[in-house]
Amino acid sequence: MGAPAQAAPDALRGEQVYARCQACHALASDRVGPHHCGLFGRLAGSVPGFDYSEAMKKSRIVWNDATLDRFLAMPLAVVPGSSMTYSGIADPAERADLIAYLKQADGTPACAALSKPQS
Repeated sequence: MGAPAQAAPDALRGEQVYARCQACHALASDRVGPHHCGLFGRLAGSVPGFDYSEAMKKSRIVWNDATLDRFLAMPLAVVPGSSMTYSGIADPAERADLIAYLKQADGTPACAALSKPQS
């Protein structure tokens, strides 16, 4: 018998995990941490106007499923010197759910409004 199958990531559960992130982050606005709309494919430390740590700016990370999973597991081990003080999400299923939520976030009204050209 093989290993038990893992459930597919669930964006709805990921939204519940994201509630923990909201002490510092929001989808469409910068807070203590940068906004998460447009996260996938973005170079870490590159949101215009956000004051990142030098460590994050120099990390050369491009956010995708794998880099987010690694970072969310142990942020300070992945980017030593980062100003993100969260110790990470140990549970791989919770990380997968959170990543699923963040992937679909660009389709939310908050992200859509952020991406509209200002008139």
